[in-house]
Amino acid sequence: MSSQLLSKLALSISIALSTYAVATPVIGAEESDQSMESITVVGKSVSYANNQTSEEMAKQQSNLTSVLAQIDNLPGVLINEGDTFGSDDWSTTVSIRGFQLSLDEQQIGITIDGIANGNSNYGGGAKANRYIDTENLAAVEVSQGTGDVASRSNEALGGTLNFTTIAPNDEEQMTVSWSQGNFDAQKFFVRYDTGEVAKDTFAWVSVSNSRNSDWIDHSAENRRDHIAAKVVSLFGDVEVTAYGSWDDTHEDNYQRVSLAQFQQNPESDGLISEWTGIPYVDQVYRQGWSTLRENLFGYVSAEYKGDNIELNANVYYHQNEGRGDWVPQYVVDVNADGDNAPHSELVSGQTVTGGSALGQIFFVDKAGYALSPEADCESSITFPYGGAGAVYDPACYTDGAVPVGSYRHTHYEKERVGFNADFTWFSKIADMDNSLRGGIWYEDYSRNESRDWHKIIDSRTSAEFDHTPYWIEYERTFPVETTMLYLENELDMDFAVVRLGAKKFLVDLAREDNFDSSNGASISSDSDLLISAGVVVPMPIDGLELFAGYAENFAAIKDTVLERDASTLDLVTPESAENVDLGLRYVSQNINASLTYYSIKFDDRLTFIAPDSPDGIDYLIGTNGSYVNVGGVESSGIEASLSVKLTDTFSVYGAFTANDSEYTEGSIGYPAGNTVFGSVENMLVVSLDWEKDNRFAGLSSKWVDDRYIDAANTAVADAYLVTDLYAGITLPSLAQGMGDLELRFTVNNLFDESYLGGIAGQSAWIGAPRTAAFNATLKF
Repeated sequence: MSSQLLSKLALSISIALSTYAVATPVIGAEESDQSMESITVVGKSVSYANNQTSEEMAKQQSNLTSVLAQIDNLPGVLINEGDTFGSDDWSTTVSIRGFQLSLDEQQIGITIDGIANGNSNYGGGAKANRYIDTENLAAVEVSQGTGDVASRSNEALGGTLNFTTIAPNDEEQMTVSWSQGNFDAQKFFVRYDTGEVAKDTFAWVSVSNSRNSDWIDHSAENRRDHIAAKVVSLFGDVEVTAYGSWDDTHEDNYQRVSLAQFQQNPESDGLISEWTGIPYVDQVYRQGWSTLRENLFGYVSAEYKGDNIELNANVYYHQNEGRGDWVPQYVVDVNADGDNAPHSELVSGQTVTGGSALGQIFFVDKAGYALSPEADCESSITFPYGGAGAVYDPACYTDGAVPVGSYRHTHYEKERVGFNADFTWFSKIADMDNSLRGGIWYEDYSRNESRDWHKIIDSRTSAEFDHTPYWIEYERTFPVETTMLYLENELDMDFAVVRLGAKKFLVDLAREDNFDSSNGASISSDSDLLISAGVVVPMPIDGLELFAGYAENFAAIKDTVLERDASTLDLVTPESAENVDLGLRYVSQNINASLTYYSIKFDDRLTFIAPDSPDGIDYLIGTNGSYVNVGGVESSGIEASLSVKLTDTFSVYGAFTANDSEYTEGSIGYPAGNTVFGSVENMLVVSLDWEKDNRFAGLSSKWVDDRYIDAANTAVADAYLVTDLYAGITLPSLAQGMGDLELRFTVNNLFDESYLGGIAGQSAWIGAPRTAAFNATLKF
């Protein structure tokens, strides 16, 4: 650890020690102004490690920030996003116990109020920030490792993140929030709680609009519009809940860099803000690296609680559509126009469907005939990706040569329909409480993906493109059917609670080529019977319990594997993991603590070989990369959290993670014994929180150890320390009929640490710099 990191960490720890307190954050699931449900960060009394976010963790992030950021201080969890606000899904990574959510891998499950999110991959997936506004988030439940047997995800190798939405208020209320921050960031949010709109029926509806640019050159035009509503109604013994959200997002991306590029210039990712008129250079025009997504999601659930039985069920619907953009530095020659003929690809309205690339067109004359560079001309272009050959350099052509380039769109569409049903039956076995629960998850979805190429109207002046494509490269549909069945029995023997369960996934997926019916494919990705077991033992000390758990986890082959021509389907197998948790959990009025040892054996790791890298992008790589099984990983480690509240005003929270994740024998291209790239070996969090009367403040520091950027373990992202600060005040009613006004100031990365953040594809994104934001929230 560098002397700078030590000094910054010492500053945060010294502040904490000076208070003689160690924290107890609690989470508030807002139900009314008068009632807050408190949940400790230690989590529930179950046989596996689990934690939940706290109210203080929410305050450390501004309202502009993605909901994902709130879990970053929990033990074992590392969140990296391209900027503080999480406004770029391309650069978002999540790491837990060596498992990853990134461009490469999807190994951590995400659910929304317990409902599957429909995968987290970039190409048509949707993480929690697409479904929930920050102001509508109640809590995030993180089940590391073994997790709950009933978890609705076929990606949950390393655990599940369950994001829960707030309940409606008992009383009518309007909440208006305004946020302003660095990098042109602003957000307006309004939520109306109806109170009791009908007998035993309560609801809320919210609308928000947010904008920000990027932190590097301030040229990105990120925007997000979000609408959500929730209704809860009681019909006798049945509680019915309905939730719906619509999210429309346009994000301009950040680019990954190599270690050498970061060391050369840690303040630039190599994307540019101005159009130069040279297609080779303009391929890194930031506003041409874009993610457009629209998500519509909703569910209706019903829950019944009887004397000895509980039943709950829900149906849900999700529609996703969007686009991913790049700006290739050429026009693809896809039509054999013949010798001495102008290229028809340059004429608007002449679209070629299917087929393959015949070549590339770089410069043409005014009539549309392709030109060749002058003989023996050496290009003077050195940026980006180390420079270009003569075919890309306008100086190597005669006067009057016209540069041509493309705007490439990959279109994503998905429609999911599913249902969940669960039962829990309570009984007695020889005076011992026994509960048997089981359930089913079924989902039918169809995802469509297509790619088209558009000519940039005039590459010399701007990125404006012809909206009629000159080439539709492919169009494919991926139907996927998922069924999960589970059954678990839990017996309370007084001296211990033991559980034994099993689940099984039945997953069928296929590829339908809409241009070439012979290019279809199908594959079954069923799991074995997955065993889950655990025990919770109360200890002689009141509030202390021992827990142990074992689970066989599974990640189905994803439909994205079928879209890659380079993936050999008969060689691709589902991923699996065996997880063991052993720990202690202590809960009291003022002290909460947990300590977990875990051991994981991860087999058949499936990795996406991405086409882009710091050395350049092959835009004609087919369908954007391939998936291969690359062997296994073994992980073990310790997760610890401690919180103590000694006074009514001060609290300090601490978390420590020690993780060892290594590639095992048989790994292809991943040397056995090497550390898994992107995984972190040690993390430490210290948070100080203070609240008195109507004032509150907090300081939180997280230290992240060195991480390897590559599987060969030759490039190292140095350890870093990031500190967040928040302070605020709640002003009482300023006028008749007006509620409290809360003012909050947040600074993330207070000391402006320069570091490499998310890692994927054996390269990394630069971490976000110091970012300040101010929020005003009025309730009336």
